[in-house]
Amino acid sequence: MPCCFSLAPAIPLSTSRRLNTLTIPLRPPFPRRRRSQPPPMASVSSDSVADRELDLDALVNNFRRNVPIKDRRFRLTTYKDTFVGAEAVQWLVTSGTAENRDDAVKLGLLMQEAGLIEHCVRDHDFKDEELFYKFIDDSERGGVPQKAAGQLVSWADFVSTPMNRNSRALQPRVPEANFDDSHSAAAPVASAFWPMDDLNVKLLDNVHPPEWIDPAFDGVYNVVVIGAGAGGLVTSAGCAGFGAKVALIEANVLGGDCLNVGCVPSKSLIHAANLAHTLKNNTELADAGISIEGRVNVDFGQTMRRLRRVRADISNTDAASRFTRKLGVDVYFGYAKFTSDSTVVVNGKTLKFRKAVIATGGYPSLPGIPGLQELHDESVAKGGKTPSPAVMTNESFFNMTELPQRLAVIGSGVIGMEMAQAMQRLGSSVTVFGRSGKVLPKEDADLSEIIKKQMEDDGVDFRLNVSKYVTVERSGAVSAEGYEELLMRTEEEDGKPVEYLFDAMLVSTGRKPNVSNLDLEKAGVEYDSKIGLKVTDMLQTTNPRIYGVGDCCSAYKFTHAADAMARIVIRNALFLGKDKMSNLLIPYATFTAPEIAHVGLYEADMKEKGIAYKTFEKHFDDNDRAIADSTTLGMVRIHVEAKSDTIIGASIVGEGAGNMISELTLAMQSGTGLGALASVIHPYPTTAEVIARAGDAYNRTRLTNTVKQLLRGIVKVQR
Repeated sequence: MPCCFSLAPAIPLSTSRRLNTLTIPLRPPFPRRRRSQPPPMASVSSDSVADRELDLDALVNNFRRNVPIKDRRFRLTTYKDTFVGAEAVQWLVTSGTAENRDDAVKLGLLMQEAGLIEHCVRDHDFKDEELFYKFIDDSERGGVPQKAAGQLVSWADFVSTPMNRNSRALQPRVPEANFDDSHSAAAPVASAFWPMDDLNVKLLDNVHPPEWIDPAFDGVYNVVVIGAGAGGLVTSAGCAGFGAKVALIEANVLGGDCLNVGCVPSKSLIHAANLAHTLKNNTELADAGISIEGRVNVDFGQTMRRLRRVRADISNTDAASRFTRKLGVDVYFGYAKFTSDSTVVVNGKTLKFRKAVIATGGYPSLPGIPGLQELHDESVAKGGKTPSPAVMTNESFFNMTELPQRLAVIGSGVIGMEMAQAMQRLGSSVTVFGRSGKVLPKEDADLSEIIKKQMEDDGVDFRLNVSKYVTVERSGAVSAEGYEELLMRTEEEDGKPVEYLFDAMLVSTGRKPNVSNLDLEKAGVEYDSKIGLKVTDMLQTTNPRIYGVGDCCSAYKFTHAADAMARIVIRNALFLGKDKMSNLLIPYATFTAPEIAHVGLYEADMKEKGIAYKTFEKHFDDNDRAIADSTTLGMVRIHVEAKSDTIIGASIVGEGAGNMISELTLAMQSGTGLGALASVIHPYPTTAEVIARAGDAYNRTRLTNTVKQLLRGIVKVQR
C-alpha cells in the first residue's frame, strides 16, 4: 500500500528530543523557516546515526528540494503531496547524506519517530519500498507555537519561585504558577495543579499545552469525540487508526481522571505506603531475621514528588503531540457545545460531523454538609498557598506537599478506603466516616470486613454510623504544616452530638456524570443529570449519530470499562456493528491491602434473580506461597451454576487479587468451567494455585458414592 511523507510545517515535540541514542534538535518554527541555501549535509553512517547529533532541519530542507513530492494515485485513491519511500532512500544515498540504503532507512525512521513524516494512511514505518509518505502538517491538526528563540511555549514560562508563605522557617520554597501576565485560555486548567514544579510542567506540557493552536481543518469529520479521558482517547485513536478523520475536544486535560487525579497517582501513593508499612512492621521483619536501627521516617514531600514524576512519565502516552503527530487526530482544547444534531462549536469554530462520541466523564459529588462546599472552593482557589482549609476531593488530593497529621475521610467506598489506608501507613492519623455501617458496600460483607479489620490493625479509626453531618468549619487554629484546623460536628445514631478536629479532609462520597453543559437538547440527546446520557445497549443516544462512552453514561466507572465501551463504539459507529454493552464482562479491583477483586454476579444478585448456584472457597492460609510470603490473609470464592461447573461469579480478597481475577474473567469469557481449571497447571509455588484447588473441590463433588464404589472396584481388580 502506498505511503506518505509530509514535509509540510511541523511543530517539534521538544527543543531537543532524544530518539534511541541520537539527539535530534527540532528547531523549525511554526510555520517552518525557509532557508535560501541550505547547508550541505555530512554523510551519515550507521555509527553516526547512533553516536552523533543530526540537524533534521537541514535534512528536511534538502529533502524537500530534491525528492519529488506530488499527488499520487493508488487503487483509485489520490494521495496529495506524497513521496515514495524508495525514491527518498535513493536520494539520501546518491546525495551522500547516507552511506548506504540501510542507513537511509534509519534516517527516515528517525524523522518518523520525531513526528515529521508519516505513512499516508499510517499503516507502515518508513521503508525502502514503493510506499507513499508525507510530511505532517501540524497547522492542520493543532499544535504549540514557538517563541522568538525557536523554543516551544511551555508552562515553565509562567512559573516563579515565591518567598516562603509557610510559618515554618525550614519549610522549602516551592514553585507556583504566575498567570498574571499570561493570556493563555488554559491558565485555569493549569492552576488546578500544584506545586508548579518541573514535573507538573512536564505533565501539563503533555496533556494541556499552553497557547495551543487549533487545527485548520474545515471539512466534515467522520467522528468528533468530546472528552479525552480513557474512553475518549481510545475512541479517537482507534477511529483514526482505521483512516477516519477525527477531532478530539478536551476542556481540561488529556488523560482524564485516571492519569491526572485517579488511578495513576493513587497507585503511586499506595506503593509508597506499602513500602513504609513493610519497613515499620517490626514483627514480620524480626521473624525474617531483619532489623532496622533507628526510626523509619517518611519524607512526604518526596513521596509526592515521586507521584508527580510517575504521572508525568506516564503522560507521554496521552500527550497532545502523540495524538496529533503519531495517531493523526485533530486536537482541540476548549469547551464543546452542540449547535445541531450534526454540528458542535468549540472556541467559536463550528465542526461538522457524521458521528460523535460523548466521553465527558464525571466529577466528584459533595454532600450537602453545611460549610463543606465553601471550604472546598476556598481550598481549591488558594491553589496550595498556606494557610488554607484542606477540604479535598480526588481532584485536589494529590496536590498535597505536606503530610496532614489528622485526616478525615468522608465515604467508605473505593477511593475513601484506598486513600485512608495509604495515608495512615504514611503517618497520618485517619478517621473514616460513613452512614451505612459498612465499608465497600458492593462487596460481600464478610470479605470487606477482612479489609476493614486489616485497616483497623493499621490504626485507621472508623465511624460508620453517622446519622447526620451537622457542620464543617474552621476552628481558628493553624497546624505547623500550614493547614487550617477543621471542626466537624456530627450526630450518632442515638442523636448524641460529637465533635472532631482535623487538619485535612478527603471527601469521596460518589460522582456525578458531566453532561449538563453541552447543550445536548440542540442535538436531540436525552440525559439525566444524576445518571448521565440515555443510551441503548449499543451505546447510541437518542440521536443515532451520537454515542456515549464511559462514566457519563455507565454505572461501571472504571478506566478499563471505558476502554471496552470505546471499542464497542468504534465498531458500531464506523462499521455498522451491533456490539452490545450487555455482552461485556467487567472485572474490578480495590487496591487496599489486602486487595479485593470481583467479576460476575454476587450472591445477593443470584438470590434476587432466583438463580440456583453452588459456592466453592479456598483460603490463602492453605497456600504454600502465601505461607512463605506471610500473606495468608484472604480467600478466593467462586460461584457456579447448580447443575454444572459454569462460573457465574467470583471474588478474591488477598495479596495480588487484582491480578488474579483475570484468570477467572478469562474462564468466564471463554466458557471454561471451574472443573477444567483444576487441570490448568500453575507454577509452584504461586498464590494463583488456589483457583486450581477450588476446581479440585468442585470435581470432588462429582464423585458420588456410586462412582466412588465403581472406581474402587476397578483399582481392586488390578491388585
